[in-house]
Amino acid sequence: MSVSVPRLPLRDELFLLGHNDDTGQPHIHRTALALGLAGAVLIDLVLAGRIALDANDARPAGDRWLRLHTNQPVGDLIADTALASIGFARAAPLLKAWLCGFSDDLYPRTRAGLVAAGILRHTARRRLGGLVRADVYLPTHTKWAVVARARLRYLASGQERPDNHTAAFAGLVAVLGLTDHLYLDDDTVALTAHLKTIADQHHRPVRDITAAVDAAVGDLATATYR
Repeated sequence: MSVSVPRLPLRDELFLLGHNDDTGQPHIHRTALALGLAGAVLIDLVLAGRIALDANDARPAGDRWLRLHTNQPVGDLIADTALASIGFARAAPLLKAWLCGFSDDLYPRTRAGLVAAGILRHTARRRLGGLVRADVYLPTHTKWAVVARARLRYLASGQERPDNHTAAFAGLVAVLGLTDHLYLDDDTVALTAHLKTIADQHHRPVRDITAAVDAAVGDLATATYR
């Protein structure tokens, strides 16, 4: 009997793909992943028609303004918090600055939401002969990580035509350096380029948000070497 798997918000799919299925450890630095999660929240709001970016194409993507298209709530706590942060700001926030600010505690908030939804389970493990306690969060069922990964595997192999959600997912995975974790035999550099090309063929605001995530993650890397 097949298992029906509902489509998760983009941030939840990205969170699942960003972690090892067996150990629960993130594949990339949590701060970088959190920036990707913030971008995913914005992208879902753009695709839902709740927010828009200003139309000034002369500025870099990260310097575009965010504005509400409608303040109608989505019914998702994190998404609605994002709407409120944009709608009640004293001035329209700049895209990259908003990503950096909203991502601050987004990693644990996303994880907590997945635990509450029954998608992740929390357990404690002992290391170093039982001296160190480690909190571990693992999927409650293999279907969650498998479906998130399979959607991009089918896309990369040409078995599915990309919808806006999956194309955006492809772009975020590419800029965050998570392509290796699709477990395809393709050359990683070529596959990353292919996913970026797919993403670039879709909504301009989605491309701008993905580019701003890429720039913000690049700023993290630069700061490390200063």
